[in-house]
Amino acid sequence: MVTDLVTGTRAIYGNAVGKLTVAKIRSAKPGFDANGKAKAARLSDGDGLQLFVKPTGGKSWVLRIQVDGKSRDIGLGAVDLAGIGRDAFGDHDPLASVPLMLRTSLSLAEARQKAAALRRLAKAGADPVIERDKERRKSLTFAEAVTEAHKSLASGWAERTAKAFHASLVEHANPKLGALKVDAIGAPDIILALAPIWNEKPVIARKVRSRIIQVLAFAKARGWRTDSLPDAREMRGGPSKQARSENFAAMPFAEVPAFVADQLGKDAAASRMAMLFVICTAARSGEVRQARWEQIDIKARTWTRPADIMKMGIPHIVTLSDAAIAVLERMTPDKDLRTGLIFPGAKKNRPLSDMSLTKIMRLAGRTETVHGFRSAFRDFAAERMPTIPAMVAEMALAHRVGTATEQAYLRSDMRDMRRALIDAWGRFAAPSLSGGTGNVVPIHKVSGE
Repeated sequence: MVTDLVTGTRAIYGNAVGKLTVAKIRSAKPGFDANGKAKAARLSDGDGLQLFVKPTGGKSWVLRIQVDGKSRDIGLGAVDLAGIGRDAFGDHDPLASVPLMLRTSLSLAEARQKAAALRRLAKAGADPVIERDKERRKSLTFAEAVTEAHKSLASGWAERTAKAFHASLVEHANPKLGALKVDAIGAPDIILALAPIWNEKPVIARKVRSRIIQVLAFAKARGWRTDSLPDAREMRGGPSKQARSENFAAMPFAEVPAFVADQLGKDAAASRMAMLFVICTAARSGEVRQARWEQIDIKARTWTRPADIMKMGIPHIVTLSDAAIAVLERMTPDKDLRTGLIFPGAKKNRPLSDMSLTKIMRLAGRTETVHGFRSAFRDFAAERMPTIPAMVAEMALAHRVGTATEQAYLRSDMRDMRRALIDAWGRFAAPSLSGGTGNVVPIHKVSGE
């Protein structure tokens, strides 16, 4: 099944099977004249679609049709030798966001589909060349391109990423760039658009700049822009220098045990227990605040986090230390009540707010961020656990590790080594919860804080 470029419906074209095969296309050679000199050769697939082999060996697709009683050749594009056996518009086609008429390199299936669409247009009385190039000549405004890019690309993103992409461009880019044609936007226009937030909101400004370039790249791929993309060096030279970005303020890992001991001596409010669970698991605050009992397996000592609460949109299994399990058991001692959110907020069935954990830090007189405990864990792994590979610590933090090729071959989640690391961290950060000492500090449960 392929998408009909004229009607937009899914259909099976009559020329689904032609004379050419992948093997024939790969082995096709140019012809030779009587003097032994290489010359162009044509191999027919049927219904006017031909494989054109240049004297140099280069291969492209040509459609021969009759227009007003005259034979006419229409170039369709080069042969995509790498993806020659790929189905047109397969479910996982990486080029699905680029219209077929704009593709300059085609697999066999794509060439057949493009040829079939142009034949139908010619039979309907339209000029197939004009129709082929119509999309490329189209010129959209930046605001229109933002909508099209979001519509096309969002399906491959997490919902949160897609919303942030669209909202940031509508708020910060469209006021200055929205009415401009995408083929007329240059570095000075982008600098002007970002000027109001460049120093006030530097992190957002850099994200918006990247997303603007992403929209222009999308427009170029669609044929709506012919010029090269604005040079990053030009954009760096225009705006005033931003203050250097700072990482999340983190508590030195050596101070974490004292902080945990201090918290264990206070009331066990949901926000405080969530904070302790953040520390024990080295998880992100949002992941802990959205954690549910059905994700926890006490017997297996694991927390299976679903994709929808993960920053990278990929499920991740956390190994639980004695300290982490102790926090869970103290949060809800009654096993029959272990349903729904583990650390519920003040409103029924609603998670804690991010500020509720930050408040615990401020009440303790600390200026660091909650997120900084992940850095503390990472420093502990580097300094106190040198025999554990750095990759294991990164995997424990749910970070991507290695290149795309390395990720493809790395099938193990290093769970045993991650468990050894997180157990060591639990014993270090919360010894009284890890069975390491006898001075367990009692916690008195209260309704809120």
